[in-house]
Amino acid sequence: MNFDTPRGACLSFLTPNQPRKLISRFSEYARGAKSLFRISLLVAVLVLTGADASHAQRVAKYGADFLAGGVGARALGMGGAYISVADDVYAGFWNPAGLTGVSSREVSYMHAERFSGIVSFDYAGFAVPFSERSVLGVTLIRSGVNDIKNTLDAWDSERDQPLPNPESAITTFSAADYALFVGYGKRLSDALSFGVSSKIIRRSIGDFATAWGYSMDVGVRYVSPVWQLGLNVQDVTTMLQSWSVDSGRLANIRDVFEDDLPEGGTELVLPVVRMGASRLFDVRPGTIRVSMDMDVAFDGASANQISAGSMNLHPRLGAELVVSDLVSFRAGFNRIQVVDGEGLDITPSLGTGFRWGRAAVDYGFGDFAGLVSDLGYSHRISAHYRFSE
Repeated sequence: MNFDTPRGACLSFLTPNQPRKLISRFSEYARGAKSLFRISLLVAVLVLTGADASHAQRVAKYGADFLAGGVGARALGMGGAYISVADDVYAGFWNPAGLTGVSSREVSYMHAERFSGIVSFDYAGFAVPFSERSVLGVTLIRSGVNDIKNTLDAWDSERDQPLPNPESAITTFSAADYALFVGYGKRLSDALSFGVSSKIIRRSIGDFATAWGYSMDVGVRYVSPVWQLGLNVQDVTTMLQSWSVDSGRLANIRDVFEDDLPEGGTELVLPVVRMGASRLFDVRPGTIRVSMDMDVAFDGASANQISAGSMNLHPRLGAELVVSDLVSFRAGFNRIQVVDGEGLDITPSLGTGFRWGRAAVDYGFGDFAGLVSDLGYSHRISAHYRFSE
């Protein structure tokens, strides 16, 4: 065997321009990673500043929990592991930086029935490019329980018994939450994007109590030929919710509260850091995408997370198989938690989708309360249409 190979012969298979291209691509990745680190550091400072300023305030552990389920049957079929994947109109909710993937006007709609139809959830989204590097997205959400029986006026508090004809005094009301997102995505380079979203929350419990909330989300997204990285900080400025309660409407049940009727006030929703990574694999005759998200919250809520003091972690996993850019099959885990006395509890989700031209319809099937729960399963159907370039 002859080992007297001339120096540099191991690169003889490269053309004269290929080393230069490799160095250029590596430099581009390095610049993108450096920019992503700088933006992430700035976002972290904003989060810590908002958290420190809220220590003297009343913190709501589940102040915007109706948004935790996410939007889009594709995303939910992948277990909600969508922070780095979102590059269409749904990015207005998941990560505003992903709006830069929108190249023409897009609209979307989703309807879901949760907890065996008890909770109705509706979502609508719209995105339109301003230029080759900037996109505007609008998201509308309503989640509510309808036709709740109101029997307060059917009770005679003086006689401490129902009215002679109580059915005529029974009315219905809804407990509903609304959200409006107005997002803007800006492409900083071919690989790196930045986004910000202003958010308004409206919550109501009939005419008994109402609340308004305001905050802002900030996100970044980095895309390489095979990897996608995403970071979205929800309520980076800390959401301020102001409640107003009509105590007069609750006067008939004062004894239930022992003269301590609920009162209005202000509460804070602390930021949640949502990080994600995904990778795309080419297979015949399509592609496979694998993604993972990790939510980091600081409000001390530990009902369905992995907790460590006041910080809790919420991991998600998802995968998607796309065949011939026509049919998709999805699966994921949208909740991985440790239950005291029970151990590890994992909640799966499944989904499928069909794409024809610029239109797509997706279906997601999941369970929000555990496989043995009596609350049942959830079905989500969403439609997405992309207008011509």
